[in-house]
Amino acid sequence: MRVLIDESAVRQGVERLAREIISDYEPRPLTILGVMTGSLVLLADLIRQLDLQIRVGVIQASSYRGGTVRGELVIDDRWMPEIEGHEVLLVDDIFDTGHTLDKIVKRIRVRQPKSIRSAVLLTKLGRSEVQIKPDYSVFEIPDEFVVGYGLDYQDEYRHLPHIAVLEAADLA
Repeated sequence: MRVLIDESAVRQGVERLAREIISDYEPRPLTILGVMTGSLVLLADLIRQLDLQIRVGVIQASSYRGGTVRGELVIDDRWMPEIEGHEVLLVDDIFDTGHTLDKIVKRIRVRQPKSIRSAVLLTKLGRSEVQIKPDYSVFEIPDEFVVGYGLDYQDEYRHLPHIAVLEAADLA
């Protein structure tokens, strides 16, 4: 594998994202929903930098079952806090085709939040298949399969402090 975004750049990007969110929301309270499991590392690092009144919840969404080919999206929102009338920020690891973000936003809107915005660590260029776009995106990346900083391949590599591209030999 090769490093695409090193640890220092990731850290600086998350700090920049936190500043933008604070600027947009301060002094209003914010409910942050992390899309598990990929957003786990980003969510933890981000909320520690937000000097805001926040509540944190999670929503489980998965369309990859052990490989690199997208399957049917399954969403589990049982762990999501009450959001009616609240400002909501959905945090996810990557915006690829956009189907996950699109379907989660539709699911959340039914619960009548005051507002809903989205933040992603990575936006994969040239892959979007939906009209929706993330409100915040830390990095734009080429169309390559990436791991690290929460992103995985077959439940491996989430622990890496950087973003790396898996080469063909890594996928065997």
